[in-house]
This record gives sequence, C-alpha cells and structure tokens, in this order.
Amino acid sequence: MARLILVMIRVDNTPRDYAWGSLTDIAELRGKAPTGKPEAELWLGTHPGSPTQIVDPVHAGGSATIADYLAAGGEQPLPYLLKVLAAAHPLSIQAHPSPKQAREGFARENAAGIALDAPNRNYRDDAHKPELIYALSDAFEALCGFRDVEQTISELESLGAANAQACAPTSALAEFTTQLAQRGEGSIRWALDWALTGDNAAALVAEISLAGKLVKDSLLIELAEDYPGDPGIVVALLLNRVTLAQGQALYLPAGNIHAYIRGLGIELMAASDNVLRGGLTSKHVDVPELLSVVSDKVVPVPILEPRNVAPGIDLFVPDVPDFVLAHVEVSSKTSDSDTLSLTRHAIVTCTSGNVTLRGAESSLELSQGENAFISAEEQAISFSGAGELFIAL
Repeated sequence: MARLILVMIRVDNTPRDYAWGSLTDIAELRGKAPTGKPEAELWLGTHPGSPTQIVDPVHAGGSATIADYLAAGGEQPLPYLLKVLAAAHPLSIQAHPSPKQAREGFARENAAGIALDAPNRNYRDDAHKPELIYALSDAFEALCGFRDVEQTISELESLGAANAQACAPTSALAEFTTQLAQRGEGSIRWALDWALTGDNAAALVAEISLAGKLVKDSLLIELAEDYPGDPGIVVALLLNRVTLAQGQALYLPAGNIHAYIRGLGIELMAASDNVLRGGLTSKHVDVPELLSVVSDKVVPVPILEPRNVAPGIDLFVPDVPDFVLAHVEVSSKTSDSDTLSLTRHAIVTCTSGNVTLRGAESSLELSQGENAFISAEEQAISFSGAGELFIAL
C-alpha cells in the first residue's frame, strides 16, 4: 500500500440544492453569503453522489477528491458519510435495511436486471444505512419510530371529533380508528400497509388534512401543504414526534422508520444509498419491501447519549462499527493532553472559531466553515485555539 502524501488535507464541497433545504442555515454556518437557492446538505466523504473535493490537489499528488486520493494509495473509500443538513421543509418518511437485508435485496434486484439508476430500484448497493443526527439549531424536529397505538387512536378520535363538529366528512377516519383499535397485535403493521395501499386511503388523507387545519396542528397543516394528498400524512400520525434540543443526538438503526421535519444538524451515516420510502415523497414507494424492512416495535425515542473521553471531547458511539461522531469544544482550558485517538481516517468540519489540530505527522488550522481529511497516520489529535469541531471517525 502506498503511503499517503499528506496526512491533513483541506477539503470542501458544494451544498446540494434539494427543494426542502434552507435558504440560509448552511451558508450562515459556513460564514458565507446565501446563494438564494435552497442548500439542503453538504456532503463530506467519498460517496460518488457528491465526492468531496480537495482544495489544493497539488498537495495530494494531483488527486481532485478524497476518493481519488485514497484510491491512489490503494485504499478503500470511507465507510461513512458526514453531512451538514439543513431542513426547512419535511423530508420523506423512510427506513433502512439491515446488512443481511441489504445484501439479499441488492443481489435480488441485480438478478432481476433492474438498473442501478432505475427509479424503482430499492437497493443501490449491498450495505446498511444506519445514521445519527446531532442538533445544531435550538430545536431539531423529527418523526422517529412508532409510538404507542393508544396515542395514535386518541389523536385520530380528536381529529374525527373536529371534523364532526364542523359537519365535515368523518367516515374514513372513523373506519380507520375503529379497525386500528380492534386489530390488537400487528395493528401498527396493518395501519402502515392500509395507509399506503388501502382502497379508502385517499379519503382518509383528505379528512386528516382538513381536521389538521381545524385543530390548528402545525405539523399536519405543513404536511398537507407540502405534500397534498400524500399517504405519508397518515403514516406521520403513527410515529413519535421528537424535538431535539441543541446538542442532543438521535440514532436511527436499521428498521427505524423516520423523517426529519425541520432544523440544522450534523448527520453521520454509513455510506449507502439504500432507502425504503413510506410517504411524503414523489419517489418510488415499494410497500411490500418497506414492510419487510421496517420494525413495528414500539420503542423509546433513541436518543444517543455522548461519552466524554476528555475535557471538551464527547463521542457519540452507535451500535455499529461504521462510524463514531466526535464533538469537540476547544477553549483556553484545552490542554495538549486532551487528545482524540484515531483508529482510521477522519473528516473534520469546523462550525465556529479558529482551531489548530496537531497530530503525529502534521498540523492544520481550521476556521469556521472549513473542513479537512485527516489520515489515521496522525494517530491522535490535540487541539488549541477556540472553536467547535465535528469529527467523523
């Protein structure tokens, strides 16, 4: 294996302009002027969908991207993808497969001759896609995992009552609520299937959308405006509504059905494209495959608590080997002994201040909005200056 030329390299990328993105949040975080277009995600990694660029290729043997740089050294792409995510509107409801499900689904669709870029393709690679989101904004709103059925039934009854009082249609709501209450075991999976494929699902979406306005439910109103007639409006009622405070993180393992609603955050995930959608989208929704992947267990909201490893250094460690997120706050109290060990290559983004990173081989100063690739050859990183960093490991 060829030795990497440099072990700390400045990198950057262009934010992706998905329609749900914020017009200002990523620009402000990076200390740049808004472009006037949505900026939804800034990708930092080797994913081919938006490869991270090397700022000065001369310092990397002429390699233009991190992926090229690693390949030139005989190394594999990074197993993770770090993102800055800024949602001004709700994203699609989705779940991701387990490693076994991903391998089997990828092989199955290959055998069926479905092109990798086909719109009806579910599995674009053979990897799982667990992810975590760290809230940078004061509040980060999401839907995450199925809530207790009794909570959903109670809300459905309130929505039905609002329509009845307004002399609006209630039959679809009444039918859905009654059947959900009577189903017992398996009720959540039935409700998800019915919402996405039921003969009367369109009427149910319409009644819930109207009732949301009557009861002034801001989420239902927003979903109805952004995704009129979409069955994801019903699915949303089955899920926990979560508001992360700044500094909290949510971990989404395989099978957890979720959607980000609004907020600015740092997202870290396995570098996969495998998504099974469940509404709030114009893209392909494969209901049978979604039902085979999704977990219908009612579980607590999966807040991922940090592990403090040194003053100002917190690690968010999920139950998968693909990634760890480090949050580093550097101040005058930070000492040379407050280090972060590296077991593989890392990517760092600076969200405030000016910080100098020092490793076994080199050092680099980063300011707000700047990013870097750090080779595992650095062994451990110490910090000086004042600022905030997020590091994918």
